[in-house]
Amino acid sequence: MLLHIHPDNPQPRLIKQVADCLRDGGIIIYPTDTVYGLGCDIMQPKAIERICRIKKVDPKKVQLSFVCSDLSHLSEYAKPLSNPVYRLLKEYLPGPYTFILKASKLTPKILQSKKDTIGLRIPDNNIAMAIIKELGRPVLSASMPGEMVEEYTDPEVMYENFKNEVDYVIDGGIGGMIPSTIVDCTGEEPEVIREGLGEWK
Repeated sequence: MLLHIHPDNPQPRLIKQVADCLRDGGIIIYPTDTVYGLGCDIMQPKAIERICRIKKVDPKKVQLSFVCSDLSHLSEYAKPLSNPVYRLLKEYLPGPYTFILKASKLTPKILQSKKDTIGLRIPDNNIAMAIIKELGRPVLSASMPGEMVEEYTDPEVMYENFKNEVDYVIDGGIGGMIPSTIVDCTGEEPEVIREGLGEWK
């Protein structure tokens, strides 16, 4: 189903509809502050498997992010942060960044790779934030597959391509083309491993 949600003032009724769908194991395509993402409830292993099938990847090898509404979610899924790393996250989030952190034991088993790391995002996007707050826990997210720009920026094209594989495609306007900047915080010093939309100073 293609769902038009207002990018500045997301309609609470529609947000609740999407959160209920995620709780039931549904998959959504939704806007972030960078590119559109494929999302599901992190507590639904079958939904995670469905996303991995769409992406044609192994769950233990795939780059999936935990999209949170604030840093308090973080203490559950990441190992305790050092003060410098916590300050870094506070400075850059919400925004177009993905931070790689050491995963805690609460990370769903299906996602526990040999590296035991997770990617964390807090996007600066009203629709994404509203969905996560209504759901009450992070959304597991993967980037949209696609060769042509419109395949991952235009909700109508995404709906045509994926209407049989996802439950909702949320139209929050045309999406961005540049993914998030990825920063690895698991070593001695933060290291940028992909330059994206977020500037790193």
